[in-house]
Formats: sequence, structure tokens, C-alpha cells
Amino acid sequence: MIQFYNVSKIYKNKVPALLDVTLRIKKGEFLFLVGPSGAGKSTLIKLIYREEVPSRGQVMFNGKNITRFSSGEVSRLRRKIGMVFQDFRLLPNKTVAENIAFALEVTGASRENIRQAVPLTLAKVGLAKKIDQYPAKLSGGEQQRVVIARAIINNPVLIIADEPTGNLDPDTSGEIMKLFQNINRSGTTIIMSTHAWDIVDRMKHRVIRLKNGKVEGDEDSGVYNLAT
Repeated sequence: MIQFYNVSKIYKNKVPALLDVTLRIKKGEFLFLVGPSGAGKSTLIKLIYREEVPSRGQVMFNGKNITRFSSGEVSRLRRKIGMVFQDFRLLPNKTVAENIAFALEVTGASRENIRQAVPLTLAKVGLAKKIDQYPAKLSGGEQQRVVIARAIINNPVLIIADEPTGNLDPDTSGEIMKLFQNINRSGTTIIMSTHAWDIVDRMKHRVIRLKNGKVEGDEDSGVYNLAT
């Protein structure tokens, strides 16, 4: 599904964010990106989402080199990807339903499709009764569920989650991870960047560890601290 071929990313300040990264992510995988701050995790995510382009190498998505995409092709690519952020990025002046509907509106979906899809998606994340609430009235875990609902409403083939449990307590984090597991079981690929070593060690999914812009380790059923 996703291939990196000898990818390097050097920013304008000459600081290398990624160095000669080659990896392959298969459809339906659930994998963790781990490593210290500054290891290159965010840059790798930005390259997949085409927020950045590599300085060298190729990034392929379903067999196509996305570094060569036109703006229209980038827009279509991003509709296939659901993003989940640590800081939620919900619109405070819109209800839960309106926040989720917005993700469909920007794709040109009809009003009838939106009316049907929003409550169904909220039910999937356990928030059917919160449809008319505003984000400020929700707990952190509930806000993260809204973010996940917004990410999945377009039926993406890939979800990228950047520290999705970073602001949550352990019990709520566990509930959110169960939700991600259910989404993955439906066939959606999940790439999750995290510092939550306990979650990584417990779930035993593939772990890619980055350090100083390089892939330091890559293990199936791995743990947070990979052997080097």
C-alpha cells in the first residue's frame, strides 16, 4: 500500500529529518511509529499525507508516486486518509454533528448523505447521544472519539494517528485503543505515532522505531524498546 524508497528529507536549515528510509506498509496493517522527539516520526507522517515532499527518494501510495501529484491528485489522496490528532482540532463553535459533517461537506457530499452518515458514524464510536453537544461540554476521551468519527466518516483506507492518547488518562486511552482495533479489523490500515510504551508493549503490533532520521528497528509483534 505504502512504500518508501531511499527517502531523505532535509529541511532548509540543513537539518536532516529522515535519512535513506526504505520501508513497506501493507494494506490492513496496524503499526506503531516510535522513537524520541526529533527522530523523524512527524516528517514521515507528513510525507505520507503529502504535506511535505522528500528531498530524495520516492513515496508510493497504491503504486503511484505521490511526490509527483498535482494539487487535485493530492486532494483526492487526502480523502482516502483519516487524520487523528493529539490536540483534537475540533471547531469549538460547531456541535459534534457539525464537526463531523464538515469532513463530508468539503468533499461535496449531498445534504442527504451527510444527514444519514453522521449519526451512523457517531454510533460506531459510542457517541450517539452526544450529537448536539459542543466540544467544550465533552470529556477529553469523548472529544477524541469525535475526532476519530471525523476521520472515519469518509471510509478512508488509511488512518494516521499522531499521539492520539497523549492527553488522556490510562482507562480512557484503553477505550480509545479498543476503538482503533475495531476500525483496523474492518480492513482500515492504521499508522500510529506514539510515546505510550505501555500501549505498544501490550498490543503487540508491528513497531517501526526511528532514531536520528533512520529506521533503527522494524519488528512484527514488537515492543517499544526495540533491540538495535
